[in-house]
Amino acid sequence: MASPVLELIDLRRRFDDVVALDGVSFEVPEGRIVGFVGRNGSGKTTTMRIALGVLHADAGRVLWRGRPVDPVTRRRFGYMPEERGLYPKMRVREQLVYLARLRGTPKGVARSRATQLLEILEVVGDPNDRMETLSLGNQQRVQLAAALVHEPDVLVLDEPFSGLDPVGVDVLAEVLRGQARDRGVPVVFSSHQLELVERLCDEVVLIDRGRIVARGSIRELRAMRARNLWRIEVPAVTDGWWEVVPGVSLAGRGDGAVVLELNGDADPQRILDLARAEGDVAAFGPVRPSLSELFREVIAE
Repeated sequence: MASPVLELIDLRRRFDDVVALDGVSFEVPEGRIVGFVGRNGSGKTTTMRIALGVLHADAGRVLWRGRPVDPVTRRRFGYMPEERGLYPKMRVREQLVYLARLRGTPKGVARSRATQLLEILEVVGDPNDRMETLSLGNQQRVQLAAALVHEPDVLVLDEPFSGLDPVGVDVLAEVLRGQARDRGVPVVFSSHQLELVERLCDEVVLIDRGRIVARGSIRELRAMRARNLWRIEVPAVTDGWWEVVPGVSLAGRGDGAVVLELNGDADPQRILDLARAEGDVAAFGPVRPSLSELFREVIAE
């Protein structure tokens, strides 16, 4: 397991009478991609703004490699805010070069990186065009380029996939994988596209009402919430054929299949034997909940 390099420890923040963060703690290991998931208003953006120093916490700490994050360290962060912040009248490549130079990148290097990123992210349009002339999807890609152009040590991205078409999503996902895999950059991003989070992330942090309610890999989250569910597709003529096995109950049915929940010592092999006695079994296997299902279950508690 990679060691954590970005640590958020017991972050707390109130806005008048509203508790936005109530003891938020998690870490982002080196070379790992962490998905930060929660409902609207759950505290995701507030947490990210505190990590970046845009907002102050009432209490808690943000550490980078074991030390408090200071302004010099934050210059090495790559941040993509939810509210896109590029200058609409400025030319695309000129803007990327400008932002890189603000973070200490030499002009020639900045220009080379900007050109390369525009190609990698498949931004459609002339690099000398003004930002406002680009489509929203291409502006989104340039916004990510702005977070990457100074080769940051960590990426903090707030809804980076919002507004992208499927091709754009795939391009951005591959870029993030490359940053984590090839450069060892820790990546944390928020998203409401839970299928994408499940596919892309090494770990997931679930936040609700300002508190972390679950965290871990998808496998670990499934184990924490595990129900022993099995789906059987068989043209059975006897309804309730499974009821002869103690500890087995019907969890759902549809599309010619039943989903059974096995409790205690109920044996899946016994269920399969009974199903075969009913007819030809077209499908039989465990049901693994998606991240969307896990998320709904957690926040419903």
